[in-house]
Amino acid sequence: MAERRMDADTPVFAIAAAAELAGMHPQTLRQYDRIGLVVPGRTSGGSRRYSTRNIDQLRQVAQLSAEGVSLPAIARLLDLEDENRMLRRRIAELEAAVRAERESRPGVRVFAAGSAGVVPMPSGRRLRRSTEVVLWNPRDGR
Repeated sequence: MAERRMDADTPVFAIAAAAELAGMHPQTLRQYDRIGLVVPGRTSGGSRRYSTRNIDQLRQVAQLSAEGVSLPAIARLLDLEDENRMLRRRIAELEAAVRAERESRPGVRVFAAGSAGVVPMPSGRRLRRSTEVVLWNPRDGR
């Protein structure tokens, strides 16, 4: 049997356990699921299974609701948090890909164009602010 890694999004808690952990009534969790506020995973038989992230969201919903925030506003906040989490994950993936690409090409050099022509730049070195970079000058037709 393949080992499955558990994380914050792994659905493990039945509705009764999730309700107890979140300090809510199970019927409240069912209502939040129906309106799309906190949507748990489902088993093959259709039973709800909540993750630790779902439990945290339920606690957050309870706190924001007690502070007077409307359910539509809470739903928007949760959506923005999910989007932020997804974007951060994507940034980390892209940074890892760039790092791997750089490591796979140790001999690649960076070049700069200036008044002296095209010159190689040592890795990690930046151009001085006084250095002029000209790609095309319409006045002299180059």
